[in-house]
Amino acid sequence: MTTFRRGLDRLIGQIVAAAKWLALPLIVLLFLQWPLRELLGTYSREANDLGQVAFALFVAVSVTAATRAGTHLAADLLARRYSARTRRRLDQAGSAIGLLPWALFVLIAGKSTVLSSLRDLESFQDSGNPGYFLVRLALWVMAALILGQSLVDIFRPLAADDD
Repeated sequence: MTTFRRGLDRLIGQIVAAAKWLALPLIVLLFLQWPLRELLGTYSREANDLGQVAFALFVAVSVTAATRAGTHLAADLLARRYSARTRRRLDQAGSAIGLLPWALFVLIAGKSTVLSSLRDLESFQDSGNPGYFLVRLALWVMAALILGQSLVDIFRPLAADDD
């Protein structure tokens, strides 16, 4: 189990590290919309659609990135008085009781929507440009990463200084 947990932790870390680079094309695409529309009179919709895909994937990964950084779902004001061991157990309980079931629910409840979108390679409604299925797929990316991070957090052994 330890090998699986470490591998999963490493994989999630690599995905989070790679996804941070989505911010750059997102910023560029959002910036370019106005000049493309006003100066060139073309391709602003394509820039918007690509920006939506980049944003959806960026946000999907950022939830897990915030959790990994300890800035998400942290009740530090009250918990800082607790011992490290108690805080760790609260984190594990929160992952097991809150995040894990929620991620499973999203994966199951979104199944028909995501699979039909993928099957049809759904396009953006306004522009007809391909790629909207990637926005829908981002829902599963988010849920899968949260599920994986929850498992890593639940089964991470206590550090020696947590006693």
